[in-house]
This record gives sequence, structure tokens and C-alpha cells, in this order.
Amino acid sequence: MKLLILNGPNLNLLGKREPGVYGNQSFEDFFSGLQMKFRDVELGYFQSNIEGELITRIQEADGTYDGVILNAGAYTHTSIGIGDAIKAVTVPVVEVHISNTFGREEFRHQSYISPNAKGVILGFGLRSYELAIQSFL
Repeated sequence: MKLLILNGPNLNLLGKREPGVYGNQSFEDFFSGLQMKFRDVELGYFQSNIEGELITRIQEADGTYDGVILNAGAYTHTSIGIGDAIKAVTVPVVEVHISNTFGREEFRHQSYISPNAKGVILGFGLRSYELAIQSFL
């Protein structure tokens, strides 16, 4: 099993950004723990604050990975392009969010990713990524 985790804008600031919402752990530290926990899964990771780079990685994952775990951050609520990229590929994508987006500002209730995703996991903190991995196993 080969899975790609894609993180969007500002997720490079995990551990520093709004710890009450996102926790105190950096994603790099968390990712190391994921690799240890899921030794039988080849995990790739990419983070970008640039929408087009995320779209390119989704396209490149098609035929290369068994699945994509995508936390598009704020692009979830604004990017028709990312939604279209997911629709254009055959690799299944699971949308994840650390926080419960429905418990936050109204604009975070809209997702351009969800209609094209295999599933959506949100509100379980960083554990949302673990649950997404398990959904592929």
C-alpha cells in the first residue's frame, strides 16, 4: 500500500498556529510517528501553500499511489481547481481536517473537495490522518 498525504496552506505551521484548534505538535513529528505506526504502508508527504502545486501532486498521484489523504486547508472552501483535479483522476482521495469545520465559521462549511472524495474525516485532531490511513487498509 502506497499513500500520499497532501497538506495545504498554513499546515506547515502546525505546532505553532492556533494550538487550541490544531494542537502543539508539528506535522513532521506527527508524520514520523505515522511511519512507525504504519510500517507496512509506504507513506509520502508533501505540503504547499500554493494551490497549483497541490493540483499537480494530485495529478501525479494517479497511477503512482493507492490513495491520497488531502487536507487542503483553506483551499477546501475556495478551490474549484482542486475539486476538479480530484474528479479528473482515478486515485481515491480522502479529505481530512484536524478541526470540526462545521463547528467553525460559516465559510468553512462549504467544501469543493467533498463531492469528489472517497470520504471525509474531520474533527479528530491529527488522529484524522490515522483514520484516513485505516480507511485504505
